[in-house]
Amino acid sequence: MKKTAELVIKNALELLTCAEDASDLIGVVNNGWLAVSEGKIAALGDEKEIAPMISGSTEVIDASGKVVAPGFVDSHTHVVFGGTRVGEYFAKIENLSDDEIKRRGIKTGILTTLKPTKEHSLEELYEETALRVRDMIVSGTTTVESKSGYGLDRDTEIKQLTVNRLLERRLPISVASTFLGAHGWPRDMEKGKYMDFLINEMIPFVGSQGLAEFCDAWCDEGHYTARECGVILEAGLKAGMKPKLHEGGYSYIGGAEVAADLGAVSADHLNYDPRPSLRRLAKAGTVGTPLPGIDFAVGHILPFDPAPMIEEGLELAIATNCCPGCWCTSMPFILILACREHGMSSERAIRAATITGAKALSRQETIGSLEIGKNADIQIWNLERHEDIAYHYMTNPVETVIKNGRVVARNSMLV
Repeated sequence: MKKTAELVIKNALELLTCAEDASDLIGVVNNGWLAVSEGKIAALGDEKEIAPMISGSTEVIDASGKVVAPGFVDSHTHVVFGGTRVGEYFAKIENLSDDEIKRRGIKTGILTTLKPTKEHSLEELYEETALRVRDMIVSGTTTVESKSGYGLDRDTEIKQLTVNRLLERRLPISVASTFLGAHGWPRDMEKGKYMDFLINEMIPFVGSQGLAEFCDAWCDEGHYTARECGVILEAGLKAGMKPKLHEGGYSYIGGAEVAADLGAVSADHLNYDPRPSLRRLAKAGTVGTPLPGIDFAVGHILPFDPAPMIEEGLELAIATNCCPGCWCTSMPFILILACREHGMSSERAIRAATITGAKALSRQETIGSLEIGKNADIQIWNLERHEDIAYHYMTNPVETVIKNGRVVARNSMLV
């Protein structure tokens, strides 16, 4: 006898499993049905298979004429921050000179975000961040990665990581926490001294308190060298945090080799990575995470090209990179950019935003696809075919969001 389902989704015009072995990358099932029990996906199939699992207490959602997909996995964000950099954004759009920017008193760069992030209380920082995360949820995101890095001191970095815990506790979303103390270094401290602080104090403390699952660093000219990033990430590994790495965003200085040698979960940005480095990442099993949003926001002079990445066998995730320099909370918008601006197919982009995003967080065993036994993190698009996610420039095509088998958002509103 079949188990009674707590939730059933029926009549989906397209149900996208996004399973690992999907030959079409997204596992399209026409007229698909899905059953949920105890927060997990219990069955997938057609009416004949799923209908017997419906009882009087089963919540039934009719997805006729719609697309059902896994919840988005936003695997690279800096969503916890205070303040704004709107002045800098428009200064760049207007191509203002450095002298004019200075004359107008416009602050630029990540250090600009440090002051408001430091000055916010824990609750103030949570409330400001929660507004953005609520937007993410109603846009289909059920798991988000969130980095620190706007403190560069013990108290503020811990405050950001604590906000990550509060977000997961108070909102219907899973949060993967990343320590990015190596996002820069304070103006009043020499880089080597700050690295000593990171390696000998901050990283061991964050690891011992279980505040972060991952350790990240920024490998680029003017930031941290490849060797320095290797030292930082090795310290993170020793403290129990898996490595991730910002690299190749604005130059190439060997970050991919560091990421591959350390078995990094992901290497992110990748604008300047040469083919041999992409091949090295692929062989290491590291996920590549190019970021359409930031390329768009900064008018990048070398937008990422997915073609050589795919040709070299690199698995790709995409993410919002939500931050003060890329104020984006919508994964559907990121899919639009990935397809229109970077030439990704709709199938490749959807896969990158679901199962490969889960791989970029080492969570592919439990989320990222619609498969029996996985968490019932699901979204329903008010669209007739999967390609429409990148073709219809709608305010929000996501009609329903389900987290762990429970409806948490409908029609752009949290339930």
